[in-house]
Amino acid sequence: MESSRRDLLRHPVSFAGAALATVSGLSILALFTSSLFGFEGGGPYVGILAYVLLPGLFVLGLLLMPVGLALARRRRIRLAATGSSEPKLPILDFNSPRMRTLGLGFVALTTVNVLILAAASYKGLELMDSSQFCGSCHSVMDPEVTAHDLSPHARVACVACHIGPGASWFVKSKLSGTWQVISVTLGLYPKPIPTPVHNLRPARETCEQCHWPTKFVGDRLEIKTHHDDDAASTPTKTVLLLHVGGSEGVRAKGIHWHVDPSVKVRYLADAKREKIEKVELVGADGVRRVYQTKGDPNPDARWRDMDCVDCHNRPTHIYRSPEDEVDAALEAGRIDRALPFARREAVKALRQNYPTREAAMTGIAQAFEDFYSKSEPSRASELRPAIDAAVSELKAIWKRNVWPSMNIQWGTYPSFIGHGGSPPDPTKGCMRCHDGDHATADGKVIPNDCDLCHNVLAQDEKDPAILKQLAP
Repeated sequence: MESSRRDLLRHPVSFAGAALATVSGLSILALFTSSLFGFEGGGPYVGILAYVLLPGLFVLGLLLMPVGLALARRRRIRLAATGSSEPKLPILDFNSPRMRTLGLGFVALTTVNVLILAAASYKGLELMDSSQFCGSCHSVMDPEVTAHDLSPHARVACVACHIGPGASWFVKSKLSGTWQVISVTLGLYPKPIPTPVHNLRPARETCEQCHWPTKFVGDRLEIKTHHDDDAASTPTKTVLLLHVGGSEGVRAKGIHWHVDPSVKVRYLADAKREKIEKVELVGADGVRRVYQTKGDPNPDARWRDMDCVDCHNRPTHIYRSPEDEVDAALEAGRIDRALPFARREAVKALRQNYPTREAAMTGIAQAFEDFYSKSEPSRASELRPAIDAAVSELKAIWKRNVWPSMNIQWGTYPSFIGHGGSPPDPTKGCMRCHDGDHATADGKVIPNDCDLCHNVLAQDEKDPAILKQLAP
């Protein structure tokens, strides 16, 4: 025992292990204690240090200690190879008070080590499940974190959708995350991050933990506000009665008919799921129908079972068009309609191509201000506050939707909801299937009637009568 203690302190490997375990263990305890008293400074990086890096060093130190002891023993054997017998193993005689003290010390230290590792492991798992941890890779994840924080799912943790419950998907995500760490470290990640995520967990195991298809039923009123490009940026309203649908009684109808448990839809499409060649439907009657286009087949196309994200492909990381963003800002008053041609000039300033963020901030301000300095020189001082407020809003819009460092421009990540964005894109959204071109062998086509998914109660009207009826 005396020689083992001496080897622990004198052999460089075991000494390094003991020092590493001691320093990292004390550091973990210090950081954990500080978190108990409410200190959370440093953001996710302190957590990564305390509950990921330091525990790894702690375990490494514990492993180095027996390795050093074994190496020291081999060294003693070599030195004693002069004909004498091999050194005997130490005798653990617990009748000796000193041995009992050492044994109790060993048990106590082991218990402390186990408690340290347990606390660190728990906090480490908690940290790795946090959105702050997921978004800590700045250059890569800044766009996704920004979009997440402004989305309807801002209070939903990343892991709730990207991993979901259960140990098997947790393990898969961490194995995938190992390569992601390597990619970020070595700069191997693509720009922009490609979508869709092909290894994403099925929506029935994630989205439907909150959004039950049988609970989202019936019709929903939706009012869309757009603005003309005239001098007054005149607002117009489009009022839709969306047939959200779902399972009602013994049959499903409406938009959510696609994910009814009694219906199975799958499709053959390219990697981006934008060009759909075939659609296979097995309805509640059990009859199989195949709809396909007349174009040449894509040898790289793959089959996929349809679920929520085939339409709701941007449920959280939403990138809007300049038109939608400016319309929302005008409606909310963040851009003043008193500015002549505010909508037209705002969209024009945003749509210009800027190579860097700095160039965009300068260019947007210059483009917007130059128009009014030339067209309204006599009202310069009067319009100045509204111009400054509009420029500030336009810069914010650009910064949350365009990221030159990741090659993210307007339209890089289109939405498949409805008509495929604003302005509508017939190759996106519902029109990928409901285009009138997908037909069965006997000539039946996937319907594309305007009232299939919604009834248009008013379209681009300044003062829709339906709104007066609903709210007299």
